[in-house]
Amino acid sequence: MGLEAVCPATWQGGAGEVKALLESRELTLRGEVRRIVPVATITAVAVEGDDLVLATPDGPLILTLGADTATRWARKLTTPPPTLAQKLGVGPAAPVLVIGTADDPALAAALKGAVAATPAEARLALAVVRGVADLERAVAAYAALPAGAALWIVHGKGPKTPFGETPVRAWMRAAGFMDTKISAVSDTLSATRYNLR
Repeated sequence: MGLEAVCPATWQGGAGEVKALLESRELTLRGEVRRIVPVATITAVAVEGDDLVLATPDGPLILTLGADTATRWARKLTTPPPTLAQKLGVGPAAPVLVIGTADDPALAAALKGAVAATPAEARLALAVVRGVADLERAVAAYAALPAGAALWIVHGKGPKTPFGETPVRAWMRAAGFMDTKISAVSDTLSATRYNLR
């Protein structure tokens, strides 16, 4: 979730009122100063009074946000984003039952060391689906998990995917599940967490 503010900005000798939007990968300025700054290119972050001062490849960028907001933005810029494993809630202490083939490199890396050997050992389930038959298998396998366990459905991402978020959500809701969270997995996959109603 991004942070947004309307504030004065100074950069490369220019200054003016901007609408600033800070998201996990970029800072976008719209208004009298227009820029998109990839967060990965910001080399230093400081709060000086009411100002957030950023060192960028094109020189210092100063956003006058107020002390509290500048501190909150600095914290967001300096805190590493959660890993995919953290977003999914999987790890050695929270093993996952994998249903289907997790061959996407980002997903495989997130699941490394966190795969349960049996449903009894799993705290949650994750299914990679490409159609309704995969959803049916996922729900059948999920039934063997302890009560209250979550089921992540990994599906195609974007409007051109043949089996993505909308048909998955419709099928899962019809099967008695409610979606509770969504997470990007990679450029081509997303994951939606479901719990039984």
